Amino acid sequence: MGHNLLKGKRGIITGALDENSIAWKVAQKCHEEGATFTLTNAPIAMRMGAINKLAEETGSKIIPADATSVEDLTKLYTESMNVLGGKIDFVLHSIGMSVNIRKNIPYTELNYEYFNKGIDVSAMSFHKMLAVAHKMDALNDHASVVALSYIGAQRTYPFYTDMADIKAMLESIARTFGYHYGKQKKVRVNTVSQSPTKTSAGGGIKGFSEFFDFAEMQSPLGNASAEDCASFCIALFSDLTRMVTMQNLYHDGGYSFTGVSQEQLAAMGK
Repeated sequence: MGHNLLKGKRGIITGALDENSIAWKVAQKCHEEGATFTLTNAPIAMRMGAINKLAEETGSKIIPADATSVEDLTKLYTESMNVLGGKIDFVLHSIGMSVNIRKNIPYTELNYEYFNKGIDVSAMSFHKMLAVAHKMDALNDHASVVALSYIGAQRTYPFYTDMADIKAMLESIARTFGYHYGKQKKVRVNTVSQSPTKTSAGGGIKGFSEFFDFAEMQSPLGNASAEDCASFCIALFSDLTRMVTMQNLYHDGGYSFTGVSQEQLAAMGK
């Protein structure tokens, strides 16, 4: 049951691959809250996913775009504004990929070509999305831009390898671009550091299942689900958070501030 928190707002949602993805849940929630939006993903990712089903469910147009291409992003904003009938009020950046992780290459032996690819796809694309919107004046005053991150940007998780550095860059872009966009257009730019979530991307990390259980035990509220994260994103897109910007916001059931849980101590004592 929606509350019309986004009634009349127009948006762009990236990265909806399948029903397990956070972006997919965000799109469903945005639709429920009265927003209209376009959906986008890289052409190769779209062939692997089921985005047509989501587009039909939410009445949204799909606009293929390579987020590493300024030309594609320019077309994405241009077509989105034409389809939606005006400037954009919210953008979700849900894009992440590490070839090094996919190929199980240790952090101390990174393939730098793969590393650069990961930076371009997962972090530089965020700067490009913001820079293109800024140049085109494509975002309304008080618009909200949210990118999905992870606590691995702040703390060391050996299995997260080069994505830790990449997410740190993503968060830095949010802070720096958030300053400039805030001063000029009151646009908000934030990142959300989500719990480990059972998505196609998360499941591709070695040892993910074990760590998911560890985080569940560590977090006082348990792991935040994809649906919970979508609701949090809705709050950040809405006018209820007009003064929140340049933040990395932990959405993890309290995991990030829990040193050790009683459950973990009990398990270690067995």
